[in-house]
Parts: sequence; structure tokens; C-alpha cells
Amino acid sequence: MNTIKVLQLGTADLSRSMKIADGVEWYYEPDLEELPDRDLDAAILSREISGGEYRYLIGHIRAYCLFVTEELRMPKGSDTEALYRRKVGRRLSGGELEELLSEGLPNYFSGSYGEKYRPENVSVAQGFQGTVFWDGSQGVELNGEYGSEWGQIVYWRYNIPMTVGQPIDFWLEYEKDPTVELMLKFTQFVYGSVADFHNEWIFSEKEMDDIIRIDPITNPGSVFVSLHARGKGRLKITALHDRFSRRGCGCFLPGGKRTVASDREEIFHYFDPGNRKPPLCVYFSGYKTQEGFEGYYMMRRFEHPFLLLSEARLEGGAFYMGSEEYEDLVTDIIEDCLRKLGFGSSQLILSGLSMGTYGALYYGCRLKPHTILLGKPLTNIGTVAANERINRSGGFPTSLDVLKKFSGGLDEKAVRMLNRRFWDAFDRADWSRTRFAAAYMIEDDYDRCAYEMLQSHLKDAGARIYGKGLHGRHNDDTHGIVGWFVSQYRKIIERDFDRYYVGSDSGRDMEDILE
Repeated sequence: MNTIKVLQLGTADLSRSMKIADGVEWYYEPDLEELPDRDLDAAILSREISGGEYRYLIGHIRAYCLFVTEELRMPKGSDTEALYRRKVGRRLSGGELEELLSEGLPNYFSGSYGEKYRPENVSVAQGFQGTVFWDGSQGVELNGEYGSEWGQIVYWRYNIPMTVGQPIDFWLEYEKDPTVELMLKFTQFVYGSVADFHNEWIFSEKEMDDIIRIDPITNPGSVFVSLHARGKGRLKITALHDRFSRRGCGCFLPGGKRTVASDREEIFHYFDPGNRKPPLCVYFSGYKTQEGFEGYYMMRRFEHPFLLLSEARLEGGAFYMGSEEYEDLVTDIIEDCLRKLGFGSSQLILSGLSMGTYGALYYGCRLKPHTILLGKPLTNIGTVAANERINRSGGFPTSLDVLKKFSGGLDEKAVRMLNRRFWDAFDRADWSRTRFAAAYMIEDDYDRCAYEMLQSHLKDAGARIYGKGLHGRHNDDTHGIVGWFVSQYRKIIERDFDRYYVGSDSGRDMEDILE
């Protein structure tokens, strides 16, 4: 179980009158004389704070992890109110406070973990009468008879270890004909046994419309997962995801959210209002086989509002492309954060590294941001896949899955089609109010011409781009790329925003942000 570090500032120690959950490292401070020089998982205020305490808490707690008691006064303009608004605090009644302390605090653990079973770890049950087609990282497709009674159709090898106090959220990506019915089954074995089991959970299709949560309240032990079916027709099993659960307090991070398209594809987003002053800094996570957000601490250090976006399709991501519905969802998420802050597109920065650069550029075509900031830009994803054959054999096989997913093939026609998907959108966009900055690898073995082509297309559009080239292949100098990326972020914020908004409170009332 994770140790949860919790600070209480108040006139009376709540741990002496209320039950505190197991695993909580409790710090009670009547004043600011002794505070741990470390990040905290949560903070509870039962009195007003001073300026020094405000500065400490700004640097040591995350948004969505601040709680205040119902009797605490927060005069408008006070440090207490400013902290509450900036950290998206929550006021608790007496009963809510007791529930948080006794049961809820473990949900605010530091870190996160998420993964998915690789398609090769899916086994089709013996006796299935029909066809089976393995489609790379896009999953396995079955077509045939499943019977009139429930029967196991696939199962996942390598059971998932579960510990008491750490629930796991599951999400199954699949497609099927309406003539096929599904049921998901979880069996928890006794620790060290392959025959005896503690618990068994069964979930219907209707229940699978939402996250499935397994919470081993009393017994540890590994969980075996199997899918049962009846009926006949086509069934495509794309991926089974498992993630450490916060019991509804956020995906991956406290306050993190997930939005799901009708085809069960997910996009994850985390919004921190920061100092509520422009710009809104949007960061698209790069390729990640471990699911979760990327760049949290980097973006938090800038102190301005930021939005993290992440996805977990295929193996490590699908470059934020998708159906029209999926891409509209991503656009809506960004626009909703701008609306909550009262910002316009001229107060928006889109950014990313590697796979994240494609997201920044692709959605920049719609959003007309102030700046698009890139590290190792990728624009020709068809070419990235084509380079897998000779220039980068075995280096990034996910690119072949991306090519197949969005172009339907792996030949030259598919390569050109996927490249055009980007450039057609890029050339239709209005870049007259957008600045581009990019650090790129001169001998990039993924997309060597990306920066040169951006220059060429932007020249025709009358827009500006500046950059820095580093010698090496795509992954040879990530440290140098990230260093330049962070320094440019700071320069852009200081030059184009901070000097105009010093001391101002340009954002909207936090009623919108606290929704």
C-alpha cells in the first residue's frame, strides 16, 4: 500500500478526534515552524493561512488535493481564498470530512500506473468454431458461432497481481455484431495457488459501458480475466486495459479525466488552472507503453494554466488521430479549458515531444494558437512507417499499426494517404497569427524531412518558424531536445505573456473552473 502524506494546518489536531485511514503519514502543524520539505499528497485547512504558508503549499501540493473545513472563513482576496481557487479546493461538511479522513485519503496516492495486455497475450478458447485473424497491435478478430449458452471465448495469459487497498480499474476495447453477447469474468486466486480462489466477479455488457473496478478489500491474490460470449457473428477484441484506481477521484492523477468515443476509444485529460493568467499551455504526451500523463512536473513549474492530453491506443498511442467524433472530442476538451479561463486562441500554446508534436500540429490546424512548440517534430507518419523497413528496422513497429489503422494498408498508396491526411489539413489552416518553434534531429530516422517541410509549407502561408537542429537520430539526444524545449517555453511565456499580465487577474471567476 502507498504511504499517503497529508498535512493539516489548524488550531486542533483532527487526528485526535477522527479516525485516519491506514497508510496515512499525518503532519499536524498549528503554525509553519516545522513542515516537511517534500511534496504532499493532500492538505487540509481548518484555519486561515499566511503568505509564507501560501507559498509553501503552492509548491508542495497538487491541484484537486486541497480540502477545507466547512467553518473556515476565506475572505475575498486573502491568501486562503487564492490558494483554494488555484488548487481547485473542496469545502467539506463534517460528515464528508470524516469520510475523507477514514476512507478517502488513500485515493490521493502519488504516482500512477496503467498498462494493457499485448494482443499476443490473448488466447482463444479451445473448441471455437470459426475464423481467427490477428491484426498486429489492433487486436484479434473472431467470426463464427459462440453457442446459445455462455462459454469462454478468449482469456488473457499472465494474471494481474492485486493487493489489499489498491483497487484496479479495467476497460475493454472491442467491436462486435449485435448478434454477439458478451460477459467479462474475473477470478481472484489465493496467493500462491493455481486452484483455490477468493472471489469471482462477472460483468454484463451493460456494466462494461463504464469502467469496471475490482477492489480486493480483504485478500491479496492474482486475478485471471476471461471473456465469455454467446450468439454468432464478428467480434474484435482490441485491448484490455488495467489501471490503478482512485475510486472516482481521477484518472492517473487526482482530477484527471477520461472521455470516450462511441467506438470505446479513450482520450485522457488533466487541467490545472495554475495562476489563471495567460497562456493556457497544452502538452500532448508522447509515445508511452505505460499508460498515464507525461510532463506534469515540467508544466507545473511554469505556474500558468496547463492541460495534459494522453491516449493509450495501439501500443503507446496512435498520434491523436481518430474518427471525426474522436477528433472533435479532443478539440472540445481544449476549447472548454479556454472557455473556463476566459482565454482566446491568441492565449494558447500547443506543445509536444515526438508523437506529441503530431497532436500539437494536427489540432493547431483547428485552433489557431499563439505558438506551437515542438521537440523532434513528426508530420509524415506514413513515411515514419515506411522507414521501418530499411532505415529503422524494428525500431518503431507501432508505426506500421498506425499506418494500417488509418490507411487500411501498408503499401506506398497507404503511405501517401496518411501523409496527405496531415498536409491537407495543415495547408487549409490559417497560420497568420501562429508562431512555430521546433528542435529537431538532423539525421532523424523517423521523419527526416519534417522540419524542412514545415519551413516550406509555412513560407507559402506567410508564417514564421524558428528552430534548432541537433545531430543524431530520433532518439539520440532527448536530453538536449528537452532542455531546449523547456528554455523556449519559459522565453515565450515571459516575453509574450508575463510582462503584460504581471499583477493582473485576467481569468474568469473560478465558479466555472470548479465545475
